[in-house]
Amino acid sequence: MKHPAQIAFEKNLKFLNKDIYPADFFRMLFTESPKIRVARAGEADFPTGEVVLADPIAYLGTRYETVLQKKIPAGSYPVELSVCLSRIVGLRVAAARLLIRENPAVSYEIAMPKGKEREDLGMPGVFTFFGVDAGLACFADSRLSEENRTFFEQWEKENPGKNKYLDYFAALFQESREAHPEFQNQGTGFLEWKLPKSGKRAVLFTSGMGDGIYSGYWGMDAEGEIVSLTVIFLNPEYF
Repeated sequence: MKHPAQIAFEKNLKFLNKDIYPADFFRMLFTESPKIRVARAGEADFPTGEVVLADPIAYLGTRYETVLQKKIPAGSYPVELSVCLSRIVGLRVAAARLLIRENPAVSYEIAMPKGKEREDLGMPGVFTFFGVDAGLACFADSRLSEENRTFFEQWEKENPGKNKYLDYFAALFQESREAHPEFQNQGTGFLEWKLPKSGKRAVLFTSGMGDGIYSGYWGMDAEGEIVSLTVIFLNPEYF
């Protein structure tokens, strides 16, 4: 069953059955207004340029993460969040954006999983989303995903019976909330996480209204070059 935020988003974007999307909706998400604030969540390191979208608690480093077909140049990139200021549900992350180039995006296309091209969109067994089961999502490099896996395998051996979020990440998120209280509360937050071994960074953030399935969208400039990657969690108009 689809998450309510996903259903609302699909109702609003009537062009979702296409493989290229207009820029107006995405631009609105990152334009400050009485309902939207834009927050810098940190920087993510991509030593290989292979991008992973995943729930960092449940799926990062597992076969259930989503590795994207298109790569980005190796480097470090800022992550911005569109924070919805809702009178109904309070602070919520409406969307997250990885900024790859400074050029403005003029169109968007859905981010296909590794091994699949845009021509495969809509074919049986081709899924263009990643799952969230712990209320969190992240942008990460595939090398960091593997480092995350090996780190937590060892951590769980050394901490039997402990919870990865409550006993490891919760304190880090609390530090981030204290540093940026205007954009975070107990239900909404973000974290620039440095992996303990390499010091490379992944950026973690809450996923809108929580668990569900979500997709990434490549922002393309006028020359067809990738300039951003956006994950949308909810449509602020419905909240």
